[in-house]
Amino acid sequence: MTRTGIGINTAQARSGRIVGQIHVYDGAGKGKSQAALGVVLRSIGLGIGSPWQTRVLLLRFLKGPGRTYDEDAAIEALQRGFPHLIDQVRTGRAEFFGPEQVTRFDHLEAQRGWDIVKGAIASGLYSVIVLDELNPVLDLGLLAIDQVTHVLKEKPEQLEVIATGRGAPQPLLDIADLHSEMKPYYHPVTQGIEGIEVYTGEGKGKSTSALGKALQAIGKGISQDQSHRVLILQWLKGGTGYTEDAAIAALQQSYPNLVDHQRCGRDAIVWRGQQQELDYVEAERGWEIARAAITSGLYKTIILDELNPTVDLELLPEEPIIQTFLRKPRDTEIIITGRCKNPPAYFDLASIHSEMICHKHYAEKGVDLKRGVDF
Repeated sequence: MTRTGIGINTAQARSGRIVGQIHVYDGAGKGKSQAALGVVLRSIGLGIGSPWQTRVLLLRFLKGPGRTYDEDAAIEALQRGFPHLIDQVRTGRAEFFGPEQVTRFDHLEAQRGWDIVKGAIASGLYSVIVLDELNPVLDLGLLAIDQVTHVLKEKPEQLEVIATGRGAPQPLLDIADLHSEMKPYYHPVTQGIEGIEVYTGEGKGKSTSALGKALQAIGKGISQDQSHRVLILQWLKGGTGYTEDAAIAALQQSYPNLVDHQRCGRDAIVWRGQQQELDYVEAERGWEIARAAITSGLYKTIILDELNPTVDLELLPEEPIIQTFLRKPRDTEIIITGRCKNPPAYFDLASIHSEMICHKHYAEKGVDLKRGVDF
């Protein structure tokens, strides 16, 4: 029996979800804060030139002044262009510290951040609140977990909350609607090639992390190196309506020499055994763009979103991809995403490999995906 292709248009038609969910990204693997930034990018995109009411608060614990992060410049650029869509607050020390190094200042800064969060929740002004590194703040005992969970449980119905960081405590996980763990994988035989990152697994956060990585790279280009050019290439995601597109387009307009964006594929899910000729053509078109971008040395960061399922569906052969990765310029970063049934051999080339493990997902309860958060 032929399955019905469900693409972005279908998702948009079904996306009438009003109730906001509580998301938790934790684990020892890389990608947690990147996922938070990806949600920010999508949410801002939703609000640009759209009747959708959206405003984002990005509150970053343990990332106080005194240190500059790559994504800061890109966020500031979006704030300048769309000041009604995003607010950012940073609290804490700009350095790593353990439980034995906690000071009164750390408690005060954590409480300051949480007071801002409570005010933001009570105001009803925000549709999305991102609590970056909340999990380690709780793990360090800088905030009382019962107070935090009480406030989050009583949040306005429509508010979406995203919490990130290692060491999410069980009471927070108990009230979460989504829990995705980033698990690191190591390749001791090959040790990987510096600058190749893979995000895979059944859990949420793969493409979202890649978008966050793109935001970091664009910010780096804005603030540090105008030659730090970024390519975002996405397979199996044809059609229009992805909320991040508007935010990426806004950054392209302001910084046309820094970011390029290309989608490939039909506006439908490609099922194994039901591949169409157009799927092969679009996959190959995308790879030719990717191969040329990698070998050219023009791009410092290249996002290959959903390359893994494209290879897993045998729309592209592995060997040319491996050979291209082996010849990549030393200072080019390649970010590869997507779930797959059979891990391709190029996974062994990755110096960073995170598997997103799904412990809990609201979709399993029949809750629709949401514009600005899921797509």
